[in-house]
Amino acid sequence: MTYIAAAHAVVGPYGYPQEQLTEAFTAVVSPQGAHQKVIERIHIATGVKHRNLAIPLEDYATLADFGEANNAFIRVGLDLGATAISGALAAAHLEAADVDMIMTTSVTGIAAPSLDARLVSRLGLRPDVKRIPIFGLGCVAGAAGIARLHDYLVGHPDEVAVLLSVELCSLTLQRDDVSMPNIVASGLFGDGAAAVVMVGERRAARMGITGPKVIASRSRLYPDTERTMGWDIGGSGFRIVLSAGVADIVNQYLGDDVSDFLGDHDLKITDIKNWVCHPGGPRVLEAMESALDLHEGQLDVTWRSLAAIGNLSSSSVLHVLCDTLYGSNGSVPETGTPAMLTAMGPGFCAELVLLEW
Repeated sequence: MTYIAAAHAVVGPYGYPQEQLTEAFTAVVSPQGAHQKVIERIHIATGVKHRNLAIPLEDYATLADFGEANNAFIRVGLDLGATAISGALAAAHLEAADVDMIMTTSVTGIAAPSLDARLVSRLGLRPDVKRIPIFGLGCVAGAAGIARLHDYLVGHPDEVAVLLSVELCSLTLQRDDVSMPNIVASGLFGDGAAAVVMVGERRAARMGITGPKVIASRSRLYPDTERTMGWDIGGSGFRIVLSAGVADIVNQYLGDDVSDFLGDHDLKITDIKNWVCHPGGPRVLEAMESALDLHEGQLDVTWRSLAAIGNLSSSSVLHVLCDTLYGSNGSVPETGTPAMLTAMGPGFCAELVLLEW
């Protein structure tokens, strides 16, 4: 087993109500107002009430091209990433020099050297720290990152590993695109970061950490779904690919996948007391509730996260993990109870992580 020692989540420094963001987006992509009603309707339907941005709202109009947007991604991403890692390490009562491996994930910007490399000296990480930067997993990467850290720590039970997710979705804005995917994305996605500190079994014993434990994980890639979600990358940067069929895939596959995975550990869906799920959007969450036959309230933490900060791609499920871990709803999971952490993303794919509190 491996253990989650701590987590810390942050959002972009500039917060706005959804109505203000809707107005600003409409002024950019539809200045004559031809698409105003549909944009307002779609933005309301996302269920998002507030989002945070990487830079001030008025500064987006000054981003001349993809290069300038990506420079902002690196600058702000490093600040948010440093804050997330420092906060998670402090909560785990560890120092930066204790970290043996760091994995970073993002799908909203590109950096070479990667963000983790640029954070080594800034945070005081050791020069021999092992680094694994990941690009392309999108929304699923928060869950997949925890699963891959688990895989690593099973073989390195004395070590400390950190997962960092940085997603600045607003910087991918396409100002010439009034397609339905771009309209949906413009009302759904926000900016933020999160870090998770995990330790191997022997390190956890020395530190007195008892949970939550990562028991096992499973990856699932679905056939003929490459155009369900992702990016088309061109001169203007990242242009979103987002199919209306995501909820249908959830309904078709997720229930059986979760049941089979839990069955291998002598568990049933009804045994899971806490669900740590990525807030993909209202239709996706409704499909999850239906596919898993969840009763009202079991995804409340996820629904609240969606309303408060929107979908932060790979960072979102880690924000929900923080909310669950530290009891944002007024309570924390009962010791010894099983939990499921899950997300879905480009591929189209799912990652399932079985936890025990």
